[in-house]
Amino acid sequence: MNIVICVKQVPDTETKITVKGGQVDHSETKYVVNPYDEYGIEEGLRIKERLGQGKITLITTGPERAKDALKSGLAVGADEAIHLVDPAFEGSDPYATALILSKAVEKMDYDIIFCGKQGVDEDHAQVGITLAELLDIPHVSVVTKLEIAEDGKSVVAHREVEGGHEVVEAPLPAVITAQKGLNEPRYASIKGIMAVKKKVIPEWDAGELAVDIHEVGSDAAKIAFVEVALPPERAGGKIFDEDPVQDAIKVAHLLRDDAKIL
Repeated sequence: MNIVICVKQVPDTETKITVKGGQVDHSETKYVVNPYDEYGIEEGLRIKERLGQGKITLITTGPERAKDALKSGLAVGADEAIHLVDPAFEGSDPYATALILSKAVEKMDYDIIFCGKQGVDEDHAQVGITLAELLDIPHVSVVTKLEIAEDGKSVVAHREVEGGHEVVEAPLPAVITAQKGLNEPRYASIKGIMAVKKKVIPEWDAGELAVDIHEVGSDAAKIAFVEVALPPERAGGKIFDEDPVQDAIKVAHLLRDDAKIL
């Protein structure tokens, strides 16, 4: 089975966010593999191990540093990785990102495609679904359990819905977006980390992908961030340290008249 996994490099959620000139300042940002993509990688590895055969190919689009995300996936057991990189891709929105990925996937043999359910940086949760639409194949989102049919031609996916869960059967090829609970991602071994040093990660640009540069990048983006700002600082709390009875009366009035919760 040929498994394609889309990965994204995102800021570490522990990174302190700073804003300069109405935009997020990434000069000191630490980057990691998108956590939801890690569930997709792990599920691909488990499918390959269970079947005893197959190939796992990772793809990402982003600047030169995005290769680190690919290397992380290779270190835990993926077979190949491809970096989709071109100055024309910078500033692409979810639609354009999915378009770039679709052009790459069309050049591959694939039976199943994994994406994280969303990136933890901008939380659009659109790329995997749009990718499926562009490829004209089924998709199942926020999957927490996946079963591959014995003939390898379909899947049964359990997905989260509000108030419960849903079981969906879909033919392959299909796009699956991974949710927390699908599995427990493994750690890279020293052997895996060392093996990555010998891996060659090819780069595909707009020409290689036959992407119209007027359809991607910041100029073509259908979503624009006008301004970014930190939330206002919270006002200091009020301290009541007089008579307990009078303090209780004051608190009750504040909750009723100011907070409007009584």
